[in-house]
Formats: sequence, structure tokens, C-alpha cells
Amino acid sequence: MKATDFYTGILIVGLALMGCLNPFSPELTRSLESADLIVTEQKSPEEVLQNFKVSYIFKDSLLYSGLLDTAFVFEYYDPEMGTSGQNITWTRETELRTTGRMFRHFQVIDLIWHSTIYELTDNDTTWISKQFDLTMVSAETDYHVTGRAEFTMRKCWDNRWRIKRWKDESEL
Repeated sequence: MKATDFYTGILIVGLALMGCLNPFSPELTRSLESADLIVTEQKSPEEVLQNFKVSYIFKDSLLYSGLLDTAFVFEYYDPEMGTSGQNITWTRETELRTTGRMFRHFQVIDLIWHSTIYELTDNDTTWISKQFDLTMVSAETDYHVTGRAEFTMRKCWDNRWRIKRWKDESEL
């Protein structure tokens, strides 16, 4: 047996043992406990929140954009604005730009949904309030936010649920 035949045989066996392993593709889950990191079809408000979490953790702006209704509005309270604070709102376009910058800036983003405070459904609209923990790690600093988000979601023409309004009630 020639040495080249021997090494070719080892290479073939090694490739067969590797199966479909792609060393250039990241794992889809971080551990067995992360089995909830699966992209859903958004057939319910809970599936929207599932995709929200996946889009943040994997910093997937395309998946994130599919969560937002065309009439999307983000709202938060800024206590530093004016003399007694002010509600700030922005549209889908601004939200996508802002989230894209966040995805690029932070090396690690982790989102954990906690208890549902309330959930009301009327036909094709759901109002849901959830507690969450958000951790964002960059080269310069780490941020940890514990808060509450109120979502208004609607069932769209394609039977997928999307977020129409997100009111962030986190205390920074």
C-alpha cells in the first residue's frame, strides 16, 4: 500500500465521520438548555416572542424585521426630556436602524422572557405584557436591563402575527 493511498483513506474516513459538520457555520443552539432557540412560523403571539428572542441572541436583523408590522411604533418614557419627562415614539424604519446598530455594536446579546403579566386577545389583536432580562456585552462595557415590555400584536393577512406596538417600560 502506498503512503498516498493510506492518507487518502484516512481523509475519506475522517470526512465520513464528520458527516455534515461545517466548521464555518455556527451552532444553532448554545446548549441543550437552549432548545428554545428555534425560529417559528409566528402563528401565535408567543411564537413572535420566541422569534424576537432568537433574533436578538443571533443578532439576525432579517428575522427581526419580519416581526414588525408595517404600522409598527416603539414607545418609551424618557425622564430626562423636558421638565418632567416625555414619551418618545418612533416608527418601524427607525426601530430597524436602531436595532441594526445595536446588533453590530454588541458582541453578545442575551434576552430572557419571564412571566407574562397579562395577555388579552380580541379577534386578531393581542395585548401582552412580559417581564424580561436583557444583557448586552461589548468590548467597552456590559449592560443589564430588567424590565417590562407591553406589546400589541395583530394577525396579518398571511396568518402570521406581528408586533404593531411595543411600549418599553424598563427603568434605566
